[in-house]
Amino acid sequence: MDRQTVAVTGAPLRVLAHYQPGPKALEAVAAESDWLDIRYCAEDDDATFYRELPEAQVIWHVLRPLSADDLARARHCLLVHKLGAGVNTIDVAAATSLGIAVANMPGANAPSVAEGTVLLMLAALRRLIELDRATRAGRGWPSDPTLGETVRDIGGCTVGLVGYGNVAKAVERIVAAMGATVLHTSTRDDGHPAWRPLPDLLAGSDIVSLHLPLTDRTGGLLDAAALARMKPGAVLVNTSRGAIVDEAALVAALRSGQLAAAGLDVFATEPVAPDNPLLALDNVVLTPHVTWYTADTMRRYLVQAVDNCRRLRDGRDLANTVNGIVTPNRPVNRDTPSQ
Repeated sequence: MDRQTVAVTGAPLRVLAHYQPGPKALEAVAAESDWLDIRYCAEDDDATFYRELPEAQVIWHVLRPLSADDLARARHCLLVHKLGAGVNTIDVAAATSLGIAVANMPGANAPSVAEGTVLLMLAALRRLIELDRATRAGRGWPSDPTLGETVRDIGGCTVGLVGYGNVAKAVERIVAAMGATVLHTSTRDDGHPAWRPLPDLLAGSDIVSLHLPLTDRTGGLLDAAALARMKPGAVLVNTSRGAIVDEAALVAALRSGQLAAAGLDVFATEPVAPDNPLLALDNVVLTPHVTWYTADTMRRYLVQAVDNCRRLRDGRDLANTVNGIVTPNRPVNRDTPSQ
């Protein structure tokens, strides 16, 4: 069937959901089963993915990259809907050339990522992993005297936010309520009194938290020179994209004591390799790209994903497209028989 002749028919709209759902997610979409045919596929199950891909009219995408070749195989696809904000794992240019709309969900995961960011800040700042290990091993008493010299309150810190979108603003509200002084930087001076150029923010912050999309401009932004500008003993938190940080330079800064600690939810390569030296450092707190992944975020994602499918079914403009295609350039006619 030629891509140009594909129509959304009276039959259920075929969705390939590229993640493994839990029972709550299944319950959330159960009421839509009369018009949505959702095929779930774990991100590491390529056999199921490539079996379902040719017939999928919509792809609900999480993190497993969607290449130009994948999109070419998706010959019936009208919409790739990112469950999240960052679309760097989708070949958007290829989708656009094929007439496939690409949409995302700005702000839907912001509450969860913001809380996860503060969790990593606290865990790194308060040496949580090290203290947990010591307590389990019977080495917690007497207390380590260095705690009084190294552990900080967030309320006594200056927190620098690199990027100032939905997540960063949610983090700002939380840490400001805890008493922190908050600075931020973004692509240009926004006139806010707390705005700083990146070098000044790095030099003036006790905690630096990254909230940027991965682009050609932001890849490797925090290199060895940028890390050297940070306060001695500062903490770095990254819940955005791993490749924004030069990991080798980060390892060196953590080993030397230039940085006291890091809290990382993301890595340059994911899943993270077992021999990545970050995994061997005691002053690093790690999670596997899951600060966004809560029941509350998934509920918000599914509401928006279903809404865009409904828009597609009804021939209405799609919401939050990132490639300028609000109406896929194939006819949408629910009365046309399947081919």
